[in-house]
Amino acid sequence: MSNSPSPFAPFRNRPFLIYWLAGLSANFGWQIQLVGASWLMIAMGGTPSQVAMVQTTVALPVMLMSLPGGALADLVGQRTLVIWAQSFLMVVSILLAAAAWMEMLTPFLLLACTFLIGSGRALYYPGWQSMVLEFFPRSEAAAAVAVNSANLNIARSVGPAIGGAIVAASGAFLAFVVNAICNLSVIFVARGWPRPKRPHGLPPEPFGSAIMAGIRYMLLSPKLITITLRAFVFNIAAIATIALLPLIARDVLDGGPQTYGFLMGSYGVGGVIGALSADSLRRRMALERYLAGSHLVFALATAVLAVSPFLWLSVLAGILAGIGWIYVQVTLNSAIQLSSPRWVVGRCVAMYQTFIFGGNALGSYLCGMAADARGVQAALLVPAAIIAGAAALGLVMRIRETDEAETDLRSEWVAPTPNVDMVATSGPILTTITYRIREEDIPAFLKIMNEKRRHRIRDGAMRWTLSRDILDPSLWFERFKVATWAEAQRLHSRRTVAGAMTMETARNLHQGPDRPEVHYELVRHPGRSGIHQKNKPAGSHVQP
Repeated sequence: MSNSPSPFAPFRNRPFLIYWLAGLSANFGWQIQLVGASWLMIAMGGTPSQVAMVQTTVALPVMLMSLPGGALADLVGQRTLVIWAQSFLMVVSILLAAAAWMEMLTPFLLLACTFLIGSGRALYYPGWQSMVLEFFPRSEAAAAVAVNSANLNIARSVGPAIGGAIVAASGAFLAFVVNAICNLSVIFVARGWPRPKRPHGLPPEPFGSAIMAGIRYMLLSPKLITITLRAFVFNIAAIATIALLPLIARDVLDGGPQTYGFLMGSYGVGGVIGALSADSLRRRMALERYLAGSHLVFALATAVLAVSPFLWLSVLAGILAGIGWIYVQVTLNSAIQLSSPRWVVGRCVAMYQTFIFGGNALGSYLCGMAADARGVQAALLVPAAIIAGAAALGLVMRIRETDEAETDLRSEWVAPTPNVDMVATSGPILTTITYRIREEDIPAFLKIMNEKRRHRIRDGAMRWTLSRDILDPSLWFERFKVATWAEAQRLHSRRTVAGAMTMETARNLHQGPDRPEVHYELVRHPGRSGIHQKNKPAGSHVQP
């Protein structure tokens, strides 16, 4: 008997079920909106590149606004951000519907409105996605992420067919109205979420600092970089299949909006099948073998879509493409969320999505240009070959399995009480930690300090240095700065289990009778005075 949990197990969590249903409603509206925009562009006589640009204007806002959206989600909370971003999205959708009803739309205006709708979605989506981790412990989150991915693909399986029927019966304006209505559920659900609590009583992190903290964390996390680059390579090629589906329906299959809806529906059905089977199959296969197989399935399906003149065969290929697509996306999406600490997960997801949709935007543009110049078949066969080649990326860019020690927080640090007048914005703060190291332990000490440097800078430290006393060579000094006293407290609160283990190893190499001596110093400029420029606060002998 299999010990694998049911793929439907996350639905036993009622708050998650409500969240999931609201997301399903929004995704239905999103898919219907895309069908309306794509087919309306064709109806207005748009060129193949303009048709593909619909996908570009959907992807480009995510590339530009995901990181600000992720930072806002981590700062003001998902609730506030989702409500405001969804309200903006609804207003633009209504305006677009009105313009379509009055026949005022041009290709440029359609693309502009699609861009604005994509912008609203880009702002709230990182926070919405990262909410999954609020419902489950990390050990159960992978299955929830897979089920959450099925959400979009259920909408993709049915929504385009509904969208095609709506466009054929009543015109694109009704598709835009439906999108606005479907997004109401997200606002209602978000209004019921609790307001965020600020940890440690600290003031909100400045917006610019929050963005830089997210970028810094990503750049100093090799695993996150690998996951993101692998996703970028896949998406820059794979988006051609979705972007050119309207042209496959029209030029390869000689069909109309309902044919396009069937193709999108088959793609979505494959996505649902993939989402429901992804977790079970993933447990039976090594990560890289699983990813390689998924790439090859998608590449084969894309090649069939490029050359098949038969609707039934193209529908089967669409199902295979949806399965391959979701296997890759669920795996990489789960990896990025489960490899990010809670305090920065919104920003990590946002940067990941920036690269994904940046790849989508660039890939949509390139495949549209290729379709203009060489035809739809060539514009699909080249990406299929690229994806097949990307199946071998695991040989040189291997993704490690998730280690909870790298994401679970464990900080035993207690902020000392300064003996000078200070406020949260006082700074800069210089921290100095003194170690006494035996000569024979120096190689091990330097190795562990190199890892400690990465942890410190990743968590917010600046100008980290390690120096040795030239008069007493057994003495070593670790120094780093942060901008303010509040930032110093945030830095220590971000320590993970892996970071704590690194610090413990460094302490074990220390040969003094007590723990390494620590000083927290308020940096003073000789030409200034005031409460923020007084001498260092008491901090000696405080645990680092």
